[in-house]
Amino acid sequence: MIERIAAVAVVVPFVLGTLAAPASGRDVVFRFQDPEIVESSGLVVRNDLFVTTNDSGDTGRVFTVDPATGETVSVTTWPGAPDDVEALAPAGRDDVWVGDIGDNSRDRSTVSVTRLPVATIDQDAAGETYQLRYPDGSADAETLLAEPGSGRLLVATKGILGGTLYAAPERLRSDRPNRLKELGGILPVATDGAFFPDGRHLVLRDYGRAVVYTYPALEEVAELDLPEQEQGEAIAVDDDARVFVTSEGVNAPVLEVKLPRALRDVVVAPEPTPSPTASPSPSASSSEIEIRSEGEPPGRRDAGQWLLGTALFVVAVVVLILAVRPRPARPRR
Repeated sequence: MIERIAAVAVVVPFVLGTLAAPASGRDVVFRFQDPEIVESSGLVVRNDLFVTTNDSGDTGRVFTVDPATGETVSVTTWPGAPDDVEALAPAGRDDVWVGDIGDNSRDRSTVSVTRLPVATIDQDAAGETYQLRYPDGSADAETLLAEPGSGRLLVATKGILGGTLYAAPERLRSDRPNRLKELGGILPVATDGAFFPDGRHLVLRDYGRAVVYTYPALEEVAELDLPEQEQGEAIAVDDDARVFVTSEGVNAPVLEVKLPRALRDVVVAPEPTPSPTASPSPSASSSEIEIRSEGEPPGRRDAGQWLLGTALFVVAVVVLILAVRPRPARPRR
C-alpha cells in the first residue's frame, strides 16, 4: 500500500508539468536545433554559450550550444553510466557541475556530482566525481546550484508538499561520501535553480513559477510567473542577472524571463558598504522588495494549478485504498 501511494506521489508532478501550453513565440531567445537534445533538464550560461544536459536515460554527456544559431558547437562526454542526471551548475569560467541527483524511487544511498570542462570542440573528459549523502535518508532532487565566489554546491530536493535546500561541504572529498547539511525549506516540486551574481539571492523554479530567495536566510522576496512551456524544468542566470528557462522536448525554446526593475536593482547591486559615521545599511529584505507579477494577485495562477494537482493526488490515493480493501467472501454454492 505504501509503495503504491509513493508511486502516485512520483506521477503527480509530471501531471502538473503537462498542464501548461507551449511557450509563446515572442519570449523565445533561440531554439535547440540538435535532435539529440530531447529532454533539457539543466541549463548554465557560460562565456556567451548555453550548456544543457538531457534528463535521465541518456549517456554521460553535456551539450554546448551557440544561442545565435541554436546549434550544438560541442559535446563533452565522460565515462560510466549515470543513474539519473537532472541538473547542471556553473563551476568557474570553463567548467560545469553535472548533478546525477535524481532518485524517483528514493532508494539511492548516495547521489553524485561530476565536474566537467566545456569548450567549443567535442571532448571526452575523465571528470571529477564526488558522492553526496543526505543527513536524513534518501531524497529525489532535480536542482543543483553553486555559490558565486566560493563555488559551494547546494542541492534542492523535490517534494510534493515542500522541498529542502541542502549545502555540501565547501571542500569535497573523493575518498568518501560528503554529508549534506540542511539549510531550510523551499517551494514544492523544485525542478531547477540558480544563484544571482550578487551571491545574496537565488531563484528556484517549479513547472509554472519561480521564487527568489535571500541567501542564506531563504526569505522569499519575489515570485515570478514563468512563460507557459510544454514541461518547463531548467532555469539559468547569466553574469548580467538575466534569467533564462527552457523545457523538455525536441527543438525546445530557451526563453528570457524579464525581471521587475525593483528586483533587478537588488540582485545586481553590490553589497552595501557601511559608513564610518553612520549606522550600517541593512541588506534588502522581503519587506523591502516584495515583488509579484504585475496585474495578477499573488499566487492566483499557481494556486489553481496546485489545487488541481492536490485533487488528482487525493483521487488517486482513494482509488488505491479501494483497490486494496478486502473484498467480502463469496457465498459457497
